[in-house]
Amino acid sequence: MEIKRIKDLEDAPMNLLLLADPSLKIVEDYLARGECYVAFEGEAIVGVYVLLPRGLRFIELVNIAVKENMQGKGIGRKMILHAIENSKQKGYDVIQIGTGNSSIGQLALYQKCGFRIIGVRKDYFTDHYEKEIVENGIRCRDMLRLEKKLQKEG
Repeated sequence: MEIKRIKDLEDAPMNLLLLADPSLKIVEDYLARGECYVAFEGEAIVGVYVLLPRGLRFIELVNIAVKENMQGKGIGRKMILHAIENSKQKGYDVIQIGTGNSSIGQLALYQKCGFRIIGVRKDYFTDHYEKEIVENGIRCRDMLRLEKKLQKEG
């Protein structure tokens, strides 16, 4: 698998980005401000992630998605580790990510990659999304915020 940054945002795989975040308006907003990375198996796009700088010290992984028929093969984990290493090389101290309270698999994956829960934004998804989101039989209401420290302290 190869992961490349795409500069021309018209090439961003919107179908995949919208798998992870169903709001076209929100996806277009962070694409315009962030860096989009696409994962390839040969010529085929199998995944995508977007990094959004949030200041001099921290960056946020705002979207990560794997093509549905390729899920469960370690691609998401490889992309998260790529995002972490990429952020370290850029000199950031912290990488953050937000996920829905109903995103059980993603929450487990982020923690396996070293992220720790730092807070909850109550009613984020009910306040910012027009359509109700249901995953794993659970209504997505709250955003769990996670972070991973990138630089050694001291």
